[in-house]
Amino acid sequence: MHGQPYVQPVYYSYAHPAGQWQEPEPEVDRGRVMRTVLILAAVAGVVTVIVGLLLMMSSPDEYGLTDSRTPLRLQAQPPVGQTFAPSVGPGGPGQPLTQADPTAPPPVPSLPPAPPMQPSTPKRLIVKKLGINAPITSVGTDKQGAIETPPINNPNLVGWYRYGPTPGQSGPAVMLGHKDTTSRSAVFTRLHELRYGDTIEVVRMDGTVAIFTVGGVEQAAKQTFPTNRVYGNADAAELRLITCGGTYNRTTGHYVDNVIVYARMTGTRKNTAKN
Repeated sequence: MHGQPYVQPVYYSYAHPAGQWQEPEPEVDRGRVMRTVLILAAVAGVVTVIVGLLLMMSSPDEYGLTDSRTPLRLQAQPPVGQTFAPSVGPGGPGQPLTQADPTAPPPVPSLPPAPPMQPSTPKRLIVKKLGINAPITSVGTDKQGAIETPPINNPNLVGWYRYGPTPGQSGPAVMLGHKDTTSRSAVFTRLHELRYGDTIEVVRMDGTVAIFTVGGVEQAAKQTFPTNRVYGNADAAELRLITCGGTYNRTTGHYVDNVIVYARMTGTRKNTAKN
């Protein structure tokens, strides 16, 4: 792709009948020929650059081109049998998030679980570390049977999966939020920053606040989403926060991964704020 292409000169010879007069061959203007070759080489170079740019624009992910979104880089999936490190979560301090082994259990904090409460609809999600204080709406499933996400026209809204437990009730309560929109960040844009030991609060309709402690954070490919780890039965009151992550695929209009926060309820208190 670099340098000028070599042009192989072609010579033609003609036989003349013996004794006949031959027209003398005109002299070749070598300067003009060289200029023509250089012009053709320049044109070929420009065409090559244009074709390369078109290929890069058609497959931006393959060439490291992204839009204003901030993708997370993935490491290789941990070897079979490797589980979460309970003190640091997957990836380790200062390292990218990883996907745990399919058989690994949900990571839990070392604190003892608080006794589960009766069901009560969640009203607000508070994560002080991330500056989140967001209203909660209930979501169900779409026509394909997949869990719905909250409406995109309210980027600060969190969706609670109403066919699962309520936060504070025994079992894994599931909440979803958008990472970003086409024009701005959304409620869970910094969800991947949560780490082991961080706290999450859920304000409930009955006037109580369920306090959850993070046990670990995972980034999983959507094609190998850890369904059992996220939705599997649990005796304690647990919480799952889910958003998008990884590389953004312009063709499909979606991120290729999910970021999943695993937390367990370790305390409760009365709601004294006017939420």
